[in-house]
Amino acid sequence: MQEYSLEFDQVYYTYPGSPQSALNGLTMKIPSGKKCALIGQNGCGKTTLFLLANGLYKPDSGIVTWCGQPLIYNRQELSKIRQKIGLVFQDPEQQLVASTVEEDISYGLCNLGLLTAEIKSRVEQALIEFSLTHLAETPVHHLSLGQKKRVSIADVMVLKPQLLVLDEPTAYLDIKHSRNLMKTLQKIHGNGTTLLMATHDLDLVYRWADWVFVMEQGKLILEGTPNDVFSQRTLLEELDLGVPLIYEMLFLGLSAEEEIIIEGVRRRILNIY
Repeated sequence: MQEYSLEFDQVYYTYPGSPQSALNGLTMKIPSGKKCALIGQNGCGKTTLFLLANGLYKPDSGIVTWCGQPLIYNRQELSKIRQKIGLVFQDPEQQLVASTVEEDISYGLCNLGLLTAEIKSRVEQALIEFSLTHLAETPVHHLSLGQKKRVSIADVMVLKPQLLVLDEPTAYLDIKHSRNLMKTLQKIHGNGTTLLMATHDLDLVYRWADWVFVMEQGKLILEGTPNDVFSQRTLLEELDLGVPLIYEMLFLGLSAEEEIIIEGVRRRILNIY
């Protein structure tokens, strides 16, 4: 039976001064252990959803729950939930706060009041896991964008979250750095972390995701496996999303049996990315 970690139940949110709601009765459940992709046009509510996910914002109405328990919006409880739900922003500059890579990764741990020995051990482990050891003493402003993205993920993963939420993680990256990043995410998922990624790259979604959510005007419009979602071509075109090129090439005119075979191939090529 599928379990769910993060849930939104009839959630509404409007930014101060805005004439319309960013989220309009959003109801969705994030399946535990899955690699989930969130797609939709700019302004559909993806980033707002993420900011509500770990309590940076509080809903105007509706309930956000974690493992069946509603979020409690006080400092102590939010600190706990942010250890369990890690958020990586699209722009790493919004996340990097210290002078060097090593200091930046240790920042969140220091705020938890952990013992110095524990902080040192976890930072050293993160530097190794994210191939950042040679950059430990490097000023963060000397890093490339790809390196900054890797540090921003390490900043979050050093806290050992159960759910990692990423807003457009491959934005502005070239092919090499995008592939390296996806390999890193594959490793994180392999270690037991649930992933939720917002992206406009539909080909990436098709190759990578176990489960896909489609949002429009602050609501969940469609969800399912990549094949289930992208088979709804008419709806996706009405939403100005379309379907991945690779899906269009593979499935045009195929029988149901042939689609099953192609899906097996898709699963096997995931390790390339």
